[in-house]
Amino acid sequence: MNELPWIEIISAVVVLAGGGGVAGLLVARRRRRTQDQGGGQATVERERTTWPEAEAAPEAAVEPGPVAEPVETRAPTVETPAPTAGRLVRLRDRLARSGSPLGARLLSVLSRDSLTEDDWDEIEEELLLADVGAGPTTELLEALRTKVRVLGVREPAAVRELLRSELVALLDPALDRTLRTEPTTAEDGTHLPAVTLVVGVNGTGKTTTVGKLARVLVADGRSVVLGAADTFRAAAADQLTTWGNRVGVPTVRSDREGADPASVAFEAVARGRDEKIDVVLVDTAGRLQNKAGLMDELGKIVRVSSKVAAPSEVLLVLDATTGQNGLSQARVFAEVAGVTGIVLTKLDGTAKGGIVVQVQRELGVPVKLIGLGEGPDDLAPFDVDEFVDGILG
Repeated sequence: MNELPWIEIISAVVVLAGGGGVAGLLVARRRRRTQDQGGGQATVERERTTWPEAEAAPEAAVEPGPVAEPVETRAPTVETPAPTAGRLVRLRDRLARSGSPLGARLLSVLSRDSLTEDDWDEIEEELLLADVGAGPTTELLEALRTKVRVLGVREPAAVRELLRSELVALLDPALDRTLRTEPTTAEDGTHLPAVTLVVGVNGTGKTTTVGKLARVLVADGRSVVLGAADTFRAAAADQLTTWGNRVGVPTVRSDREGADPASVAFEAVARGRDEKIDVVLVDTAGRLQNKAGLMDELGKIVRVSSKVAAPSEVLLVLDATTGQNGLSQARVFAEVAGVTGIVLTKLDGTAKGGIVVQVQRELGVPVKLIGLGEGPDDLAPFDVDEFVDGILG
């Protein structure tokens, strides 16, 4: 093993004692070797630096890589919703394909040459399976029995017209199905938006319905603000914001999960007042009707938002496939929030459309909107004649 020259040992001790550290020691050794090799004064001058500069030198010598191109942030494309006029006509084919017991099967029975008691029992069974309800089913059967016996109706076209007229009567076309979306003016001249609360249990498509309803209102020329008062479901506010962005509608939301829903509703209505918005749509949490605390919270939303503007509509979203359970939901929500209208979703597929009759009969509340598909514009104002024609095919 070669021994270090004494001169280098002494130099090292001097450098370390002077606070140069390891970096300074290395610099001193490089300088000495360069001098020994005849590197000249220029090389010595390049090395003559303090030790912090020496540590920074290798990093400074690295050539910079390619500069990343800045990411262009584009504003979301604002869509133009389809006009609401004629939506139910356009979607009627989907309803006709739903396989509703109120359709072809009833017509086939009523068109038989002679109707026995077994035939009438079959009609009754089909109506009950369609969730028409015991009371309306009895009324419909009695009316059909009388007219079939008196008129002797047998031709398919005449049978269809007879059944159609009775179903229209059951759905009560006299009910007011208009959405109250006209802003008003307070006594002091303050602009007050029309406020619509949307309520319902989880799984009925409530938040999606709010987004689709915003599209309906925008298509009708209304200005809209959304209120994300469903603060208990993590994705609800994001989902609603996405729906709003697609049609250029702002969303008022909390910056934290689990915030007070009533405060969010209040802020949304206040923004609608201050910005002179036509309609404020407030999405509420999906509350189970047997959860007294949650239902109390819904009542609080109604009270707090009314300090700015009282709700002009409280729409209950019902899944058309829930049947009797949907009816029990409707009763409780009507007691707590004063439901003014029903939005019936999921009538495509294997839906049982008879729940329309039963809900209206029990509550005296009309079905105002109907959902017939998964598309963004598959929410349409409910029309009795078009609905009956759709289920009869």
